[in-house]
Order: sequence, then C-alpha cells, then structure tokens
Amino acid sequence: MFRRSFVAASVAASMFAATTALADNHGKDIVDTAVGAGSFGTLVAAVQAAGLVDTLKGEGPFTVFAPTDEAFAALPEGTVEDLLKPENKDQLTAVLTYHVVPGKVMSTDLSNNMMATTVQGSDVTIMTDGGVTVDGANVVTADIEASNGVIHVIDAVILPK
Repeated sequence: MFRRSFVAASVAASMFAATTALADNHGKDIVDTAVGAGSFGTLVAAVQAAGLVDTLKGEGPFTVFAPTDEAFAALPEGTVEDLLKPENKDQLTAVLTYHVVPGKVMSTDLSNNMMATTVQGSDVTIMTDGGVTVDGANVVTADIEASNGVIHVIDAVILPK
C-alpha cells in the first residue's frame, strides 16, 4: 500500500546519524532523546500535533518503534500533511499510538512471530528471522534506552489495519 523502498546509502547514513546521536541518553526521556537525535523531526512534530508529548515524557515505561524522517517521506505525497491537520487528530493519534507498546521491550525479549499489543489497541507482529521487523518495517537500530523506556528505530511508518 505504501512505498517501502529506500535508497540504501541514504538510509544507512541516516541510521548511522541516529545511532550516534542517540547513544548514552539514559537520563533523557523518549521525547527528548528523539528530539536530540535530529532524524525524527516529523515524528516529533506529529507527537506534538496529536498532543502526546506529555504522555511520552511520562513515567512509562514505553517501547517506541520510531520511524525516521525518511520513513515518513516515503509515504504517499500529502499523507503527513493530511494527518497533521487538526480535523485528523484522532487518525494521527491512532497511527502514532500504533508505534508504542506499553512496557520496556528490549531486543532480547523478542521472538519470531511474536504479537505485541500497542497503546492503540491493535497487535503488531514482530519477526526475528533474517533480521527484526515490526509489521514489515525493519528495525535498523535497537535498544536505545531512555529514562522512561526504549526506542527501536524503524525504516517505515506502520499503520493499524
């Protein structure tokens, strides 16, 4: 449904930047860690538009499957702009909370064909065969710890069914 093809060099460079920027953020919460990374501007703007900043700065713990700016850019033209409109706040909230699982789920906790219930209420499917994926999105950087949970960087925006 959505384009999931990326230029490998661009993604690799972006992930290297995200990994470098996210290292040693144990004292920062999930939102501050994402802001500091510099490669999650669209995600942070969407979290702000949905009114979820205070929630994701809360006690948690949370596990966030965080799409990069490149992942959002790969969506069909106009998708992000439409989601950010005030009249689409409920839809935006559903998409964002589909990227969040309650609790702190580290990569060592994952197993092949694992189902995890998201804050949105639907389940995501986690596969570990040949690399970790969440609903088909590749986990490109795992286990970025924050004071209130963990971030796993993914290369695509995942959508509830």
